[in-house]
Amino acid sequence: MKYLDVRLRQPDAMLHPMQRFIREADVARYEELLTWNVLPDRGIEYELFYVEADLEPYRARVESVDSILEYTVWEVDDESFYVYACQETRDEEVAFRSAFADLGLVVVPPVVYDADAVMALTVVGDGDDLRAMLESIPDAIEAEVRELGDYDRRHPRIGGALTARQREAVAAALELGYYAVPRQASLADVAAALDCAESTASILLRRAEGTVMARVVGGRRRA
Repeated sequence: MKYLDVRLRQPDAMLHPMQRFIREADVARYEELLTWNVLPDRGIEYELFYVEADLEPYRARVESVDSILEYTVWEVDDESFYVYACQETRDEEVAFRSAFADLGLVVVPPVVYDADAVMALTVVGDGDDLRAMLESIPDAIEAEVRELGDYDRRHPRIGGALTARQREAVAAALELGYYAVPRQASLADVAAALDCAESTASILLRRAEGTVMARVVGGRRRA
C-alpha cells in the first residue's frame, strides 16, 4: 500500500465559500479539517475543523454561507478555535470525492488549508490508483506532489509525523535561532514569524518536539 502527500490549489470557482474567504480575506491563517461524517442519503455532512483566525469575522462569514445548517465554535486561545459544523453537501464535493472512491483511495486526515486556501492531504491506496488520480486531476487545479512511498503508520517518517503547521513552526524556530545554544530568539520571535499568539506557537513547538522525540526512542507521543 502506497501513500501520496500532495498539495492542490483549486481555482476560485471550485472553492467552498469558506475556503474562498480564506484566500481573499486577511482573516484566517491556517485551517485543518480533522474529521468528517458524510450522510449521502440525506445530502448532509458533519465536520470538525481546527482554525487559526480572527474569530468574529470568521464567524460572520460562516453565518453567511447558506449550505452551513448549524455550527458550534469553541475557543482554544485568542487566535485559534475549533468549529463543528453541519452542512449540505455541494455538488462539487460529490464529484471530488467520487474520484477517490472510484479508484479505491482513502484520504488520511487532517486535510490542511494554508492562508491561501491551498489544500494539503495524504492519500493512501494502490500505487497505480494513485498515479491514475494524479493523471485525472483537471488542468485547472495545480498539483504539487510532496512525497510518495510505502505507507506504514507504525513507523512513520520523523518529519512526516508532523503536521504542516508544526513543520512550519519548527522551520521558523530553527531559522531564527530558537534552538541555538545559546538561544538567539525568543518564543515571541517565533510567534511573530508565524503570525500567531505565543501560546499557539508554544503548543505547536511542544507537540512537534514530543512527536519527534517519541519517534527517536521508538515510542508514541502522548497527547
